[in-house]
Parts: sequence; structure tokens; C-alpha cells
Amino acid sequence: MDQSTFLSYCMDKPGAEQSLRQEWQANQVKVGEVMFAMTHEMDGKPVISLKSSPEMAASLRAEYRSIVPCGLLNKNHWNTLFLDGDIPDSQIYYLADASWQLAVETLPDTLRQELNI
Repeated sequence: MDQSTFLSYCMDKPGAEQSLRQEWQANQVKVGEVMFAMTHEMDGKPVISLKSSPEMAASLRAEYRSIVPCGLLNKNHWNTLFLDGDIPDSQIYYLADASWQLAVETLPDTLRQELNI
């Protein structure tokens, strides 16, 4: 998977909006004002960062060599995934869906209704 394919997948989610975070040289994807995904580079390699529960974050790091704590965000909740690593695309899609769902759950009911989610 590449970052472009990943961003396209994220942008197909209801309410998704993309913005550039200049100081990190990162594309952020948010629903409402809550970020659920980010693409950037780490050690010169393309990566994505996704949010999860602390338990899932730790489990994923133990399972995949190419998943590490996110250096830019809360390391308990955010993982960085190297796209040239050992993670199947299906797992990346699943993790993106789960991250989006976590973000949606924090939105006020009125915004979720407005976004029809």
C-alpha cells in the first residue's frame, strides 16, 4: 500500500477532511475536529499513523515489526505503521476503520447527526 491509496481510503469515510500540518510535513485526516489518521515520513520512509486503544496499540507493536509508537502523538494511543513492512493491506484498512470509529465516538451527537454518521 502507498500513502495515496491510504489517503483515498480515509477520504471516502463520512465526514473526512484532509489538512496539511506544516511543522510535521504531514497530511492529517479528521472527522469533525478529531484526527483519525496521518501520513508523513519517518527515517525517510513513508508511514501512516493511526489511533487505537492502548491495549490494541501494544498488541500491534508486539505482533508487527513495522508498527512502532508514534513519535509525534500520544504513544499510548497512536501507532506509526511503515508501509513497506510486514502489515497486510487488509489489516491497515481494518485499523483505519477502527481509528475513524474512535474519532466518531468522541464527536457531539449534533455533529454526528449533521454528518449523518
